Amino acid sequence: MFYHVKELQYRAKPERPDPIFARKLQEILGGQFGEISVALQYLFQGWNFRGDEKYRDLLMDTGTEELAHIEMLATMIARLLDGAPVGDLEDAAKDPVIGAILGGMNPQHAIVSGLGAMPADSVGNPWTASYINASGNLLADFRMNLTYESHGRLQAVRLYEMTNDRGVKDMLSWLIARDTMHQNMWKAAIAELEAQENIVVPSTFPRQLEKQEVSYTFFNLSRGEESSQGRWASGPSMDSMGQFNYVAEPFPFGKKPKLNPPPPYTHNTMLPKTTRQYPPPNMY
Repeated sequence: MFYHVKELQYRAKPERPDPIFARKLQEILGGQFGEISVALQYLFQGWNFRGDEKYRDLLMDTGTEELAHIEMLATMIARLLDGAPVGDLEDAAKDPVIGAILGGMNPQHAIVSGLGAMPADSVGNPWTASYINASGNLLADFRMNLTYESHGRLQAVRLYEMTNDRGVKDMLSWLIARDTMHQNMWKAAIAELEAQENIVVPSTFPRQLEKQEVSYTFFNLSRGEESSQGRWASGPSMDSMGQFNYVAEPFPFGKKPKLNPPPPYTHNTMLPKTTRQYPPPNMY
């Protein structure tokens, strides 16, 4: 059961309208790494999880908080759109300031949403459920969650640098701080799972069924050997179950592929005459 509290988790009030920045804020609302994505990602991971209740609680608590962040951003975007000049473009052209605002404003804020937020990114791409990752493997999912929070904080920080509005900065500062917590939180959960399962996902697949002779081999497949200087090129593997080794000049393990000619019903490109296996149609 979800229960809506009418008060915002944190204040979301700008000093002044700014329809251009409203458009920019759409990215952390409806973009790939925005609040809609993380809210539904965490909730679906929680709804689908079959295991230790503390992990389900972690996911549901955090997903619900992200719903609160959606409301904060939607409120901020609506307030930034208050008083937006959406009149005749010819009239706007007479005033360079209004013209500049109209030029950078998302027209859908006026046409589609009636000066409100939309489930879309900063260039108008609709939010899509393909952004959600919920595999049922918590270690894989928590690593994805850490990635999403990392990108989300990065984008919020970039937006913080793009405005002088103290009200907007104040709200972004809150979201940035929560992203700090969430990155630390997912890292802690990942460390806990890795202590139980080790680091390779999934941990349940029998190791003898993989080609273990290349399980810890780095292949140099670009010019130069700078990659040999990395931690991944020598020494104990990160799962402590092997030794990294570096192959400077990799060789192929398989032969050059040769596919059989296509059957006639596929109507693929005609084969050369020397190898053609059926006569061409009579052209006369």
